[in-house]
Amino acid sequence: MHTVQFAGLTVGAAAPLLLIAGPCVIEGESHAIETALAVREIAARAGVPYVFKASYDKANRTSVHSFRGPGLTEGIRILGRVRDAAGVPILTDIHEPAQAAAVAEVADVLQIPAFLSRQTDLLAAAARTGRVVNIKKGQFLAPNDMRHAIDKVVACGNRQVIVTERGFSFGYNNLVVDMRAFPMLRALGCPVVYDVTHSLQLPGAGNGVTAGQAEYIVPLASAGVAAGVDGVFLEVHQDPARAKSDSQNALRLDLLEPLLRRLVKIHDIARGAAA
Repeated sequence: MHTVQFAGLTVGAAAPLLLIAGPCVIEGESHAIETALAVREIAARAGVPYVFKASYDKANRTSVHSFRGPGLTEGIRILGRVRDAAGVPILTDIHEPAQAAAVAEVADVLQIPAFLSRQTDLLAAAARTGRVVNIKKGQFLAPNDMRHAIDKVVACGNRQVIVTERGFSFGYNNLVVDMRAFPMLRALGCPVVYDVTHSLQLPGAGNGVTAGQAEYIVPLASAGVAAGVDGVFLEVHQDPARAKSDSQNALRLDLLEPLLRRLVKIHDIARGAAA
């Protein structure tokens, strides 16, 4: 497996467990900065490298009435302010090839949403920025299918690729995570991240919003780390009930530190056993 390096961090192989965390969507400048600073301190105490994530536009919300975010221009500005204020790397998603270059001005990692993981032009545009490309595995794809998405980025001369598992569609309004997917994805040669909170969504099951099962964050995160992932992706919020997106599957901020300490112990054991 090759490692991915950016902003002084290394992901993959024998590197520490990576944390990617933040609110699902940017809810405002002060909230984004406050969250980034809080998570940075928690991650530091737990000994975990940290990348801030938040979306400037949730283009695939269930309902036309759902909050989508501040949009591209304002979102880029806020992400830049977060980077400057908290001094942490930034991850955010892009939805159209034309967004890649502008977002790359502030983001260290460009994320390809799961529903768009086969979009060749989008993958190529992200790759050409030279930034790390985090490809979320589509809910409709088998793990080994991701080799084609990886190849599309590598073909543009960019080997800085991370793959993120976020569950597979399982009947109506449900997702399931196959723990076999993690070693399968790692066998493709890229670091693998587990998007714990999105995998606990119940898509479209909330009468116009996505429902979720946050009560299962701890066991699923623990299982994923035990299965060998290189990082975890968590949506966190000070008060999930008031979150403007994915409120039912977000982790309450004050629960983050004990979870991270648990995951670090599991990660150390899993890597020691694999050595």
